[in-house]
Amino acid sequence: MLKKTLLLLSIPVSFVYLKAQDVSVITNTVDVYSANPINGTAKYNAMAGSIGALGGDISSASVNPAGIGVFITSDLNLTLGVNSNKNTTTLAGVPMSYKINNTDLNNSGGVLSINLEELGSKWKFINIGVNYSTQSIDNYSEAAGNENIKLSNTSITATPTAYSYSGHAYDRYGDLSKTNFTVGANYDNRFYFGAGLNFHNSYIDQNDIANFSSGNYVTTFDKQYTNFKEKGEGFSANVGVITKVSNQFRLGAAIESPTWWSIDRVYNQYYIDTNQYDVYSEDRKLSTPMKATLSAAFVPSKNFALNVDFIQGITKPKYKEYGYAEEELNDFFDDSYKNSSEVRVGAEYRVAGFRLRGGYAYQGNSFDNISLSGYNDNGSTSNQSFSNLLVGKRNTIGAGLGYDFKAFYIDASYQNISSEYSSPFLYGVKTSDNASSYTTSGYYNPSGVELLSDSYAVSKVKNKRDNFFVTVGWKF
Repeated sequence: MLKKTLLLLSIPVSFVYLKAQDVSVITNTVDVYSANPINGTAKYNAMAGSIGALGGDISSASVNPAGIGVFITSDLNLTLGVNSNKNTTTLAGVPMSYKINNTDLNNSGGVLSINLEELGSKWKFINIGVNYSTQSIDNYSEAAGNENIKLSNTSITATPTAYSYSGHAYDRYGDLSKTNFTVGANYDNRFYFGAGLNFHNSYIDQNDIANFSSGNYVTTFDKQYTNFKEKGEGFSANVGVITKVSNQFRLGAAIESPTWWSIDRVYNQYYIDTNQYDVYSEDRKLSTPMKATLSAAFVPSKNFALNVDFIQGITKPKYKEYGYAEEELNDFFDDSYKNSSEVRVGAEYRVAGFRLRGGYAYQGNSFDNISLSGYNDNGSTSNQSFSNLLVGKRNTIGAGLGYDFKAFYIDASYQNISSEYSSPFLYGVKTSDNASSYTTSGYYNPSGVELLSDSYAVSKVKNKRDNFFVTVGWKF
């Protein structure tokens, strides 16, 4: 249960909620806890995750667990990923770029296939699949300064001083992993069924910092309630079916429950006119959107297969309410979140043992248009509207090849993921008023100076991810 509730101002729903907490709380709810990443085997990534009506790959359990029922041999595989994440952040016409590279064992899994044909049953195979996938969620976005944006300190004891904005950064470290256990079945080589249990883990270390200059000095300020760290454990379940309409056409359908997260978090709370801060802890419960998937595949021959998946969110993120923090989070999502959809298209062409694969995926934005008071380049403010605030539309392109040595196989793929979004920061206001001990959601430095702003600076971020994967596998 909640050990410490953030002090929040009772305000209307919509984007004004973000006056009360760090913007990254909203971003991480969508980008981390509710994410539907295309992260699996090299084959799965090459086809942009479009495999819902084809199956036959351990990563297909994430889209439609009935895909595990398609296996006719046991399988073990391991995937190495080389990942690059680059942000180009532009404010007042000045771009700044930063790239993060990492290498990891992104995926490992196996399927035990049990042949029932010898029993004379129409149930041909019962298969048991286990898979583990992990990915870095490290993300760094740095915006340039703009001396036209000026804030004044609100210290009770010090003379008011003007500070010029000199730069800002959102800095997130962490990882997201998922372990699933799936059972699939083949009935009469026409119907395939599957059900899975999914166990999720996350770790987030989040910073929101800004630099301000006064005279010849530049000082770093921390956003109220940051740095914060979160450790999460989640659970979800999914079921699905694939049917062969004919030898050339297959249809698939699956549904995945919300992921029920239990999140332990700690955060810093700063105080005016003191160089001290307290560290508080709290627990949060979050349920992410339920998802439904419809798939269709065209397999005209043993040499070619084409698959299309449509994934639709059907609920909204919802926090268990312990106090104002969770209530206003829920108000924001109820008012501004929309159930985004995703379309994936993938194909595979075979020539003897060679495999050639490609795919494309498009995911829509998760929020409606949102308006706010924002700084212009000359330091003035105006009402501004954004269609891609916090997160943007995502485009994924995949390509790959492989070779099947009968008992062994090797696959390689390249994946490009791109998105553009608007990133708001700098806002901070009073959230309680108790004489000299009032609390704000502004920016604080180690000397106890606080800076408040009733408008946002908004940067434009272009995110590009270039990933390479190699999978080695053994069929037996």
